[in-house]
Amino acid sequence: MLSSLEDRRSTRGSEIVFHRISAIDKRVIAALRAMVEPNKGSLRGTAARVPFDGIMEHVAIPEGVTFEAGTVGGVSGLWSKPKNAQPNAVILHIHGGWFNWGSAKAYRNLVGHLATRAGAFAFSPDYRLAPESPFPSAAEDVHACYAGLVELGYRKIAVTGDSAGGTLALGLLLALKTSQVNNHVVPVAGVALSPVTDLSLSGASWTTRAAADPYFVQSQAAELVRSYLNGADPNDPAASPLRADLTGLPPIRVHVGDDEVLLDDSVRFVERALAAGVDAQLDVWEGMVHGFPGSVGQLSASTQALEKIGSFLSECFSNSTEKRQSYRRTNGDSDEDGN
Repeated sequence: MLSSLEDRRSTRGSEIVFHRISAIDKRVIAALRAMVEPNKGSLRGTAARVPFDGIMEHVAIPEGVTFEAGTVGGVSGLWSKPKNAQPNAVILHIHGGWFNWGSAKAYRNLVGHLATRAGAFAFSPDYRLAPESPFPSAAEDVHACYAGLVELGYRKIAVTGDSAGGTLALGLLLALKTSQVNNHVVPVAGVALSPVTDLSLSGASWTTRAAADPYFVQSQAAELVRSYLNGADPNDPAASPLRADLTGLPPIRVHVGDDEVLLDDSVRFVERALAAGVDAQLDVWEGMVHGFPGSVGQLSASTQALEKIGSFLSECFSNSTEKRQSYRRTNGDSDEDGN
């Protein structure tokens, strides 16, 4: 897969960026694999919520970030507030967990790292989880949360998410193209970490990366997706961003490990986004596994990925007026608020 992607990079300039693994990271990843592979595919159903949150709680604590419980748009969650935050800028980060697991509290440290590197406050909502609240409940919650941020006065909003949260983040960006949220406040950017863009699980990497991925097996993912969809069509563009019309999206950055069964979900999404004229870029990290940015402090690739994301978001916040105007023109909106 890597050599094939390198061929595509050579014809597309910097739209697909590869990051070679360091010798130190190879050793760290080998140790991680030895620890987690015996439990590969074992996290299933609602019983996995406690151990999953426990895994996310081990992300290194970011320096200079305070956390506060809050409610935005009627959805409870957690604020991450770095000391260096610029005014009027906010990240809406949607946590992962295969639509069945995860919480804002468990993800607070990862979100804190994103926030401090981007120089902005971040809010992570506790959206409703399956199977108690299947599709489209989670999407409705994150949309309400976005509207709530606008009501709070934010005019520079970036939408980010990881894994299933990346799915919901991309879905929100797509929904906002046709939604008039409080005077046309449009997102300045989107970032997805290893998103699940195809809920039919048809990507080639479910086969080509089946042995390399130390966490997930297809039967496990299919069970979790069925729990979430509850009979809905996995090819519905509202559920699978890969199937949607991607024209008019704001700038998008996607990061994924080369040793993930979800690799092809990222590759295909970015390729389709580029074909639709979107400012999109895919960063593929050699030897990295799902959720590798959470290993900040242990893997140099994690730090580098977070720094790249932070720089991208900070730049988008700084240039938000110009980007919003371009986004509005693309989608046929008027520039009414001038912010």
